[in-house]
Amino acid sequence: LGWLLGLPFALLAVLVSVVGAIIWIIGLPISCICPCCLCVTVVLEAAVELIKAPLHVITWFTSKIPC
Repeated sequence: LGWLLGLPFALLAVLVSVVGAIIWIIGLPISCICPCCLCVTVVLEAAVELIKAPLHVITWFTSKIPC
């Protein structure tokens, strides 16, 4: 039952993670070409957080399970 409840959150987290990976792959060469551009660095840091989203979702969901 818990698996079924967590499945939509997990799927959404994986989609967000894929979007973050795409942003990171596109932004990394731009950051290497022009390292003085601070906005690219901020976007890359946000992309890394998006990539870590599934772990945050799993941690959040398991913390809601009463033991």
